[in-house]
Amino acid sequence: MIAPEKSRDKSEDLAAQNRLLTQRLQELMTEGRHNERKMRRFQALELRLVGLSSLVDLLRAIVNQEDHGGWDAVSLLLFDPEYEIRRALMDEGVKLEAMPQLIFVSSVDEMTDMHVASLFPLLGPYRADKHSRIFQHGRRPSSIALLPLVRYGRLIGSFNIGSFESARFVRGVRTDFLEHFVAVVAICIENAINMERIKRQGLTDTLTAINNRRFFDQRLKEEVEMVGRTGRPLSCMLLDVDHFKRVNDTYGHQVGDQVLREVAALIRAQLRGSDVLSRYGGEEFAALLANTSNEGTLDVAERVRQAIEAHVFDSEEFESFTVTISIGVATFRTAPNTPMSRSQGEVLIGQADRVLYEAKASGRNRVVSAGEFGLQPPESDSPVIL
Repeated sequence: MIAPEKSRDKSEDLAAQNRLLTQRLQELMTEGRHNERKMRRFQALELRLVGLSSLVDLLRAIVNQEDHGGWDAVSLLLFDPEYEIRRALMDEGVKLEAMPQLIFVSSVDEMTDMHVASLFPLLGPYRADKHSRIFQHGRRPSSIALLPLVRYGRLIGSFNIGSFESARFVRGVRTDFLEHFVAVVAICIENAINMERIKRQGLTDTLTAINNRRFFDQRLKEEVEMVGRTGRPLSCMLLDVDHFKRVNDTYGHQVGDQVLREVAALIRAQLRGSDVLSRYGGEEFAALLANTSNEGTLDVAERVRQAIEAHVFDSEEFESFTVTISIGVATFRTAPNTPMSRSQGEVLIGQADRVLYEAKASGRNRVVSAGEFGLQPPESDSPVIL
């Protein structure tokens, strides 16, 4: 027979164990509901990202902190060695400095310097000496999660989360939801970049890999409208390779094509990422420099001329040779809030073309400026020759 005291002790032990089990069950149910809410939030965000085909809209959605909920800081780092993504964004009018959560690197070494060149998530405390460039915007986090974006075993960037709680992201914390989320992000980014490439193929010159005439005409209209809204100057350079027919006749068209490719690269190297460079036709190129004075454009044009004059073109079948280029420059400016018409862009091109002819007729290998004009072309027929 069990003594009453032992019976009470056993009953109390069972009751205590029952309370512990009940408490643990409640904790598990609470955690399950929390995970379910988290999963639904991730699913909703993933579905939204999958539905965005525009690269601009996609990147904005990824770094939009309000959409994520519960994250104190986010940033997106992308590997962009050819400046492809940045140029696509700027062509769409995106001001990169207005998106500090979006970070670009051009080499794996840069990623390594920021401790994001890993194929596995990295969790731990925020360290200013390592992570200040990753979290440039707002208050600095206490703990961080650096989540790699990987496609086919290749690192294309990282999605980075920061928390003001030091214990939020520590080694050993499970990252299942986050890893699934960044896998979707990586696929969406890759798809959007591929769509951008397809879209731009019709606007790209296949020989020189820069924009074609169609793209230039579209951007000219947009940039002229911007001048009308802001009153900021828009400059145009028309550039023509001197005696290019002689290059083709002497060395053949394959060497001539190589010359055009290298000339395009030399011009691009002297321009800003936001400037529009296009192959205008044959051996002629055109560039639009927004918010750039005539004097500033003359400086750029002279640097281009000098770079091409100094460049040596090598061929396996022929001796090395050089070429020169002639450049015409014109600048358009008007008062803010001035209605614009398509003809203003045509006038700008016409003025640059007029002084390009002057440069060719006066000896080639030089820069000639038509100066700055407003709604009417300049009355003076006296170009500035450099």
